[in-house]
Amino acid sequence: MAAVRMKDQLAYLIASLNRQFEADLTERLRPGGIPIEQFRILEVLDAREPRAMGEIAAQALIETPTLTKIIDKMATEGLVYRAPDPNDRRRVLILTTADGKALFKRLRGVSSAQERRIVEVLESEKAAELKSLLRELLQ
Repeated sequence: MAAVRMKDQLAYLIASLNRQFEADLTERLRPGGIPIEQFRILEVLDAREPRAMGEIAAQALIETPTLTKIIDKMATEGLVYRAPDPNDRRRVLILTTADGKALFKRLRGVSSAQERRIVEVLESEKAAELKSLLRELLQ
């Protein structure tokens, strides 16, 4: 079997596309004054809170040591706060402040708009098929 050029490898194409999507989302979030990582954390917390650090790290695709630094910054900025887990004193839970909720509410349409643009380019049926294929690869 002949070697596949790097630019034709599936992993390279997926990584390149991810980089493009992240750059686009970062640019669209810039006017809101929030980095993409903080936006993702707020999005995870919007779905359900409180959350443990490990849950947030897994859902937001952020390494735990990096997440700790980001949460520290977000707490300083008044977007989130820490609370002890009532069921396990060793764990700390993260919750969104009113300011964090308001910021996410104001910016949530940015990621929804990106999703709509992708679906429009691919058309609904192809987008659904791509999601299915990518989920298969993730397992």
